[in-house]
Amino acid sequence: MKRFPLAATSLVGLAIAAMIALGIWQLQRRGEKEALLAQLASNQHLPPIAFPAIPVGDDLLFRRASAFCLKPVAWQSRGGRDAAGKPGWRQIASCSTGAEGPGVMVQIGVAATATAKPVWRGGKVSGYISHAPNDEPMIVAAFSRSPKTLMLVADPPLAGLAANPPADLSSVPNNHLAYAVQWFLFALVAGVIYVIALRRRLRG
Repeated sequence: MKRFPLAATSLVGLAIAAMIALGIWQLQRRGEKEALLAQLASNQHLPPIAFPAIPVGDDLLFRRASAFCLKPVAWQSRGGRDAAGKPGWRQIASCSTGAEGPGVMVQIGVAATATAKPVWRGGKVSGYISHAPNDEPMIVAAFSRSPKTLMLVADPPLAGLAANPPADLSSVPNNHLAYAVQWFLFALVAGVIYVIALRRRLRG
């Protein structure tokens, strides 16, 4: 009979413990997300505010707000849908708000084509607060706790563009339970595989 692989067993045990800890953490995040979703549902009925000038968390999502765009300094076009559910291209302007201001991103409306070039020189915009486009990988976003960039979704839209979709709670997914189950399954599979391999090794 071969010697018991203490070092390998310790490493596998640590890995399994880490997976279980991650699963428990995701369950805790699930509770936090449920509380956040309840707050976001109430945000839609609160009085409008000025668009926040400093980075904030997701607790202001879907709150009615307004901002003043001195002038658009850059544009981007992103795939999406308009208020009627038709596919189109979201027209998003990065605006300056002052000589040294932080700026604000505004989704001014939805165009039918990606090559559309809105003619807009800025001004006062009203709408609701949403997340700005983010190219962060999904796995990184799942573990990130840093505030995401916010933008103002205009309501009404710029003339000539289709209306933006209304605030939608389903755009803030609460999939932490699925993540937790995955980590627990990973731990279980790793444990079963290692036990089988260990038994075979000890039997020679």
